[in-house]
Amino acid sequence: MGQGDGVPDPAPAVEQAEQTRIYPLWAQEKDIPAMEFPNASNQRVNMMYPIDNAFWTKLKDFVDYEPLTAIDPELRGVLASIGIVKGQPFEPSERQQELLLKAVETAPKMILASKQLGRADGRNLYYDDRQYERAWAAATAEWMQETYLDIDQRAGFFQYAYSSAPAMVQRSIGAGSKYPYTLRDADGNFLDGSNTYRMHLPANPPAALFWAVTAYNLTDGTMPETEQLLPSTNSYYDVAKNEDGSIDIWFAPEQPEDVADTNFIQTIPGRNFMAILRLYGAEIEFYDQSWKPDDLVKVE
Repeated sequence: MGQGDGVPDPAPAVEQAEQTRIYPLWAQEKDIPAMEFPNASNQRVNMMYPIDNAFWTKLKDFVDYEPLTAIDPELRGVLASIGIVKGQPFEPSERQQELLLKAVETAPKMILASKQLGRADGRNLYYDDRQYERAWAAATAEWMQETYLDIDQRAGFFQYAYSSAPAMVQRSIGAGSKYPYTLRDADGNFLDGSNTYRMHLPANPPAALFWAVTAYNLTDGTMPETEQLLPSTNSYYDVAKNEDGSIDIWFAPEQPEDVADTNFIQTIPGRNFMAILRLYGAEIEFYDQSWKPDDLVKVE
């Protein structure tokens, strides 16, 4: 992404992507045709996983398609216990289909409830005086805590995200990325798309590359389907600033008066959401907490 005239400029990234070719290691590079990249801009796409028995048939397709090494033997054993085995028919009985449907409907609710309850050890909190949480709860990119695999934290993460990487958890000044997010406002109440909130960012967010603020639907991590192209803003835009250089980002179902388009994120009435602050190339002020984002404040 490049810096345009007050807006992000995707042209450099598109040019780079169009030079990409993906092919098996044993193929002759000269025989590989150029890849085609359809323009998905301004297209609404449903990327949500199914919450009916189509979930299991898609999982079976994945198991059949991917190599054995993509899934470890222990997890393959769990899949085999419900009839999903690579290269073998998946034919659950009527009773098994009922149980599988109940599982795929119940599991997301259990994960969401766990995420909303938080952790007794407080490892998920970034600050003592803020609502912001950290997705990895001080674990590695593979969710390893000091002595155990944090499966509950991992489940909560993948309910609203699709990938993890070492750069997302590394603690290097000016490198990697940080993702403080919040489900709650300053009073501890869950964020409700019917309300108006202000997120105040002190001057000079500590991001060597860029920063971004985005809203997501709480239950599944999809984006609110509103009139806005994206429920997000970032430092590539000419974001309006206060006299002291600080920034106010507004979340509401309708744009408040005198709020710039670049500082407004539209929400859906009656639907809970979460807000994420991304800092790419997080700098020392983030780590020593001399710079902290304010909690979202409900505005009447």
